[in-house]
Amino acid sequence: MTGQRWFVVAKVADLREGDVTAAEVEGRALALCRVGGEVYAVDDRCTHGDARLSDGFVIDHCIECPLHQGQFDLRTGAPLCEPVTEPLRVYPTRLVDDRVEVSLGDPGT
Repeated sequence: MTGQRWFVVAKVADLREGDVTAAEVEGRALALCRVGGEVYAVDDRCTHGDARLSDGFVIDHCIECPLHQGQFDLRTGAPLCEPVTEPLRVYPTRLVDDRVEVSLGDPGT
């Protein structure tokens, strides 16, 4: 991707396996999850209700909303069960040295 910008959001050591952590980049609230050594970044708001996914639970590669227990696939953002029907936005991540970096996409998107 041309013009893609990366932002440091956490230290790798600060993300425990199977946990979810809140982060903010350029005013965008994100939920960070570490599963199987991989780090995932998704929007921190459930697409069904006004709930912070960073207050939810991570089970395998899925994040569960604390409000109505809707679940999303962390890899794709796809809704996995009702009441959620709209997908969640997923952001590219990378590990650089001891840092977790997230890209919000190309500027202007």
